[in-house]
Amino acid sequence: MTARAIMVLGTASHVGKSLMTAALCRIFARAGYRVAPFKSQNMSLNSAATPDGYEIGRAQALQAEAAGIAPSVHMNPVLIKPGSDTCAQIVVRGKVWKMLDARNYQEVSISSLLPIVEESYRVLAAANDVMVLEGAGSPAEINLKENDIVNMRMAKLANAKCLLVGDIDRGGVFASLLGTCELLDDDERALIAGFVINKFRGDVSLLWPGIRMIEQRLGKPCMGVIPYLGHLSLDEEDSVGIDQRDEAPWTEQNVPSRRLQIGVIAFPSISNFTDFDPLQAEPSVALKHLHDPSSIVFADVIVLPGSKQTMDDLRWLRDRGFEAAITKHARKGKLIVGICGGFQMLGKQLFDPFGMERMGTEKALGLLPISTIMAREKVTVPACGMLGDDLLFGQPIDPCEVSGYEIHMGTTEYFDEAKPFASIVRQNDGSQAFADGCVSKDGRIFGTYLHGLFDHDAFRHAFLRASRASLHMLAPTELLVWSERRGQQLDLLADAFGSALDLDAIFEMIGLLFRAGEGNPCNHELGHCATNNSEE
Repeated sequence: MTARAIMVLGTASHVGKSLMTAALCRIFARAGYRVAPFKSQNMSLNSAATPDGYEIGRAQALQAEAAGIAPSVHMNPVLIKPGSDTCAQIVVRGKVWKMLDARNYQEVSISSLLPIVEESYRVLAAANDVMVLEGAGSPAEINLKENDIVNMRMAKLANAKCLLVGDIDRGGVFASLLGTCELLDDDERALIAGFVINKFRGDVSLLWPGIRMIEQRLGKPCMGVIPYLGHLSLDEEDSVGIDQRDEAPWTEQNVPSRRLQIGVIAFPSISNFTDFDPLQAEPSVALKHLHDPSSIVFADVIVLPGSKQTMDDLRWLRDRGFEAAITKHARKGKLIVGICGGFQMLGKQLFDPFGMERMGTEKALGLLPISTIMAREKVTVPACGMLGDDLLFGQPIDPCEVSGYEIHMGTTEYFDEAKPFASIVRQNDGSQAFADGCVSKDGRIFGTYLHGLFDHDAFRHAFLRASRASLHMLAPTELLVWSERRGQQLDLLADAFGSALDLDAIFEMIGLLFRAGEGNPCNHELGHCATNNSEE
């Protein structure tokens, strides 16, 4: 059967499209339907590697997880990874295609990329009952509309019923809903089946006058009012989400039982910042994203995360005064971790002979005995292996497996005294073991290429115990099982959206019967706007 299609559009970026798409995927899956997410074009520095070694947006990997299926490159056939304000790396079907500026991308999107997008959609639609599509930004970006391949052109191609989501937490939700619809053409407006108000705090009854008026102005029903879900810790797509996260406060008191204070340096081009969500969720951790080097003095562990522009972010780090602060932190015997681009920065030098980022050579921080050459080919592959030693931060640990995924363009060379962090096997080449990362001579600094390293409970727990022991802190009294928490968080997401949305109407509009699976709520008292209006 050809899949029924529903599309989540937004009045702007960061209104909640990605999480609503994930929620709908889980709701349809709970109801017994085969469902897959789809976003034809995604702009994000948060990416994931599929099991077969292709790169897609992190949000689509989360949505696949919500649907209970493996992520596929067809779920996000075009990924745009900005390298500057005007230029981006274009990843097509999971592999680097070209570096283009915005104008050149617009010129090729329809002719070169739309056929690929359409083919990927048809591959997924042929294998599923329901496709949940996600738009990008706003469908009312009239300056980009002619070459759009992600919003209304995709809605028409899929014959999708569309839900328009507005963020009331930002203010101006009614104006943004009305303005978006007014800027659509008549045939596009006809595809909007209803609207949803997201991130609401307070007494929902106070919204009813506005909801009634906007329903009349739009000629579209309200399909739900979603409460603000600040307690959920699920992957953010945009780095704007970093500054909106609740972060536990730090203390200057050196109390052995206090939380481990982990500082993640917030590079301008930070990538895959969701690597640290499992650490942030641990009860014994207080994690902050650092914009100012003065904060480092209170950190127990400094993390240099992934970077899309490693050489530029290294210069930023140096210009902002982070280099001196990090070096001082290391001299005090505190702990430093580098992930991917952050690992490369911890070495002695970065070479870019092909101009992949910035042609030339850049002196790095010199804390690990490695150098990195920027290569033309990007490595995108899941990998797993074992730590190279039964010590972590100088503390004895049980033999420990590591796993995650590599997404990088650099090839790292080791000096004679270098000690690898781990020995790993890449999923696409199980016959060969590779050295990954590096550990400093004193064991208090390590780097790795593995994104998702902290997702896995055994390593994360060993990391926390070893970190605290090396700093003469008490062992953690409570440790999180991340895999269980992820499932619980996705269920809570689906519960919250399912309770607030008019699921009967949503299923009916795409021609399916709403079958309430176990734990799938169908209480619409808060969100069934049209019913509430008619009752009153």
